[in-house]
Parts: sequence; structure tokens; C-alpha cells
Amino acid sequence: MKYEKLMSIVAIALMVALAIPASLAAQDNQHGKHSKLITFNAPDAGTGAGQGTYAIGINVWGSIVGYYADGNNVNHGFLRNPNGSFAEFDPTGSVGTLPLGLNLEGAITGYYADESGVSHGFLRAPDGAITTFDAPDAGTGAGQGTYSANINPFGVIAGWYVDGNNVNHGFLRAPDGAITTFDAPHAGKGAGQGTSTAEFSGLNPAGAVTGWYVDASNVCHGYLRAPDGSFTRFNPTGSVCAVSLSINLEGMITGWYVDASIVYHGYLRAPDGTFTKFNVRGAGTGANQGTLPANINDFQAITGEYVDASNVYHGYVRTSGGAITTFNVPGAGTGSGQGTLPSSNNLEGAITGWYVDASNVNHGFLRSE
Repeated sequence: MKYEKLMSIVAIALMVALAIPASLAAQDNQHGKHSKLITFNAPDAGTGAGQGTYAIGINVWGSIVGYYADGNNVNHGFLRNPNGSFAEFDPTGSVGTLPLGLNLEGAITGYYADESGVSHGFLRAPDGAITTFDAPDAGTGAGQGTYSANINPFGVIAGWYVDGNNVNHGFLRAPDGAITTFDAPHAGKGAGQGTSTAEFSGLNPAGAVTGWYVDASNVCHGYLRAPDGSFTRFNPTGSVCAVSLSINLEGMITGWYVDASIVYHGYLRAPDGTFTKFNVRGAGTGANQGTLPANINDFQAITGEYVDASNVYHGYVRTSGGAITTFNVPGAGTGSGQGTLPSSNNLEGAITGWYVDASNVNHGFLRSE
């Protein structure tokens, strides 16, 4: 049954991916355009510096999940439907909600903080009902707890928890609520060390998980946890720190690594373990500048941002063949720390994320082909 559902999901996704872009392309060509870009704000998003709307991920139907910071700097979850309508939500007891995962059926997962600063996982069903949960060994102090980050088409959730010693550990939550915890074999056991999962697309339909771990020397490494529980760790050549951020159905992984000069570079890791490194033209070469991938779709297109020599963010999309197109959202600021930050792309080629304007207010965007 699981295999049949997986094949059904793939078939539906491919039909949507092939049909919708064609209709959009025809519509765009009538107007002499190659892409469309719209901006949006959650209805109750704040309008001060550091406030606003953060779009985290988009599914194949065009639904977008994210969060917004209100006028009191409190975070709340939102779901933006394909027709542009919004549903805002918070689990009971939340003083800050961060949704991070959205699946094909519209189920959402993420975490929220309570009044004591402890984090708890949640699952929001497509009908809006919310279930909260905690990993068995999650700590109960401020900054500790359960951080849910991904949900796949079968309702399996992946994330991490911080224990009472401030060490990170990975977990998988089955649809029946059973939780399995895991640690990368070489993960450190000190405060701030351990195993973390990538957000939004760190868990694929087959059950493979990717993310990173910090070892006992405080060095970060990417990892792949196969559905059978076996681990593969990796660092691209020249890396002093590697973070894995997204895995697709085929097992292609993207993320970034930092070199000895603290410059960021993108990479694509194939299922056979080979790496392709890439940098966006125009990316800065100073410390904390460079290329930062965020998501890979099942057609191997990668989106993310790059930081230029003036520390401004710009969006890009890289095709499976390696061609890179850059873009900026109209209205994005051009000062340091401002600009365009894509977070996710779906099978249609639609990209979502947020931009920071000249007043340092955040706004969501949707770019479609």
C-alpha cells in the first residue's frame, strides 16, 4: 500500500507539474512575460522593522506555509491557499508559532514556544485541528524541547529535540504518534552539539532524512539517514562546515558549505555520493557572503539566495543542467541585510520566500514560471 500511494503521489505531482506550467507559460507568452511575481502579507503581520511575513514552503498545489511577526513581535502560523486566502493559527498555549513543514494533503507541522520558553511540536490537520506532541527525552528548560520540521505525504514527521543538557537529537514521528529518536554516529554530546534535521524538505516520501550534525570538535557535517536507519556523513572537499538543507524523491541533496575564509558555496550531492559545487555569479567572496541553496525539487531545480559584496540578498534558481537565473523582488531593499530570500520551489517551478524592504520589514512572495 505504501508503494502504491507513493506512486500515486508521484503521478499526481508530475501531472500537475507538466500541465500547470504549460498553461502558465501560454498565459505569460500572451503578455510577453516569462515569469510572474506577486507579493503578499499575512493579514495581521506587523509593519515595523523585523516584523512581517515569512513564507517557508510551497507544495505542488501552490499552498504556502509560513509565519508572521505581528506588531508585538510575536510569531504566528499561516497557510496561504492557492486562491490567495489566508488561515492564521496558533496551538493552544503558544507565545510564538513557527510552522516549517507542509505536505501534499495540506497537513502542517512545526513547533511553538510556551510561556516558559520550552518548544513543543505540533501537527495541524487539513481541517485545522491541531495536535501537539513532545519527543520522549526532550528537555523542559527554556530553549529546550521539541522542534518539528518536516512532514511527508504519508504523514511521517521529522525534526529534532534538545535534551536537558542542551544536546540536539533527531526524531521521526509515525502517523500513529510513535516517536523514534536517532543520532548521527559521530555527533557530539556537549551543549550545542548533536544532530539536527533540515527544515521543510529534509524528509522525502521514501523516508530518507537529511540534515547536519555537530561533532565533539564543534565541526558541522551533512548526513543522510536512509529509510533503514543507516547513516552516511559527508563534507564537500574544501569544507570546514557543511549543512544539508533539502532532499528530493530521488535522493538528490542540496545545501551549503563554508570554506576556510567563511565564504558560502552551494553543492548538489547525487545518490551515488558525487558532489557538484556551484556559485552564483555576483555572489560576494568575503566572510559571510556567497551562495546559499535552500531547496531542491523533484526535477532537480534548486532555489536559494546569494549574498553579494555589499551583503545584499538576491534570489536564484538553478536548473538540473546547471544554468542559473537570478532575480530580485520589486520593492526589496538594497541595503546590507536586505533583499530577496527564496525558501522553497515546487514541481511546477513556483518559488516562494520573503523579501526585506528598505525599512527592514518582511513580505512574502510567489514567483511562478
